[in-house]
Amino acid sequence: MTEADIAAYKRNGYHFPIRVMSPSDASENLAKLEAFERMHGGSIPGKLKIKSHLLLTWVYTMVSHPTVLDAVEDVLGPDILCWNSSFFIKNANDPAHVTWHQDSTYWGLSKPDVCSAWIALTPANEQNGVMKIIPGSHEFGQLDHEDTFAGDNLLARGQRLVDPPNEEAAVSLNLDPGEISLHHIMSVHGSKPNETDQRRIGFAIRYAAPHVRLMGNIRDSALLVRGKDRYGHFDVEYGPKTDMDSDAIIHHTKVMENRAKVKYAGTGQDYS
Repeated sequence: MTEADIAAYKRNGYHFPIRVMSPSDASENLAKLEAFERMHGGSIPGKLKIKSHLLLTWVYTMVSHPTVLDAVEDVLGPDILCWNSSFFIKNANDPAHVTWHQDSTYWGLSKPDVCSAWIALTPANEQNGVMKIIPGSHEFGQLDHEDTFAGDNLLARGQRLVDPPNEEAAVSLNLDPGEISLHHIMSVHGSKPNETDQRRIGFAIRYAAPHVRLMGNIRDSALLVRGKDRYGHFDVEYGPKTDMDSDAIIHHTKVMENRAKVKYAGTGQDYS
């Protein structure tokens, strides 16, 4: 990122597009995802969509991709943890959507030094439910949200702003396969359903600076992807040796059991 790009990110709370891999590499990752889906009857079970970089070597390669990390380093600094990752999949003519929200609302992190990188594996545009963001909204402070647990909402708690933003101010983060957008943890964003006959698939990676820690009495874990962790606020995660090897499955299961406690804290929802 140029100095102007970094200044724009700090001013707006996002930056896009950044080319991080070729269209053919993005297509190869998409093919691997679809092959993995076929192994599971056509769709990935919910828990395997989250932190699949701990299970699948090709997903681990995406979260540790040098060009992605170069861009993230420009906004977070040289020491980077991968705290979470998830696939956001909208099938053709799918009612699935993401309500207006801030990522910071329920993540329970001590500081906003967290950045999301959203990698497009298919085109993301106005017709298929592109992510939209409110410029400068990362400066609004923490806004009030409510949980809906709506079935068509791609967010775990179906969370949404109590007072929706002015949608006319929103910017669409249109991306081609192999491009990413970056956005700040407190930026207000959301997306509409996919109204096309083709799937829209993106992969969101949540990066944090190591001085950030989880608030409360639950200890979380993260994967060091660049630099050093001089703080030790997170237990150490590690990538898979091979796809879905037994050690990786055990590791991922333990990580996800603990993560559910973090995600659903205070909701009364079942952690399982």
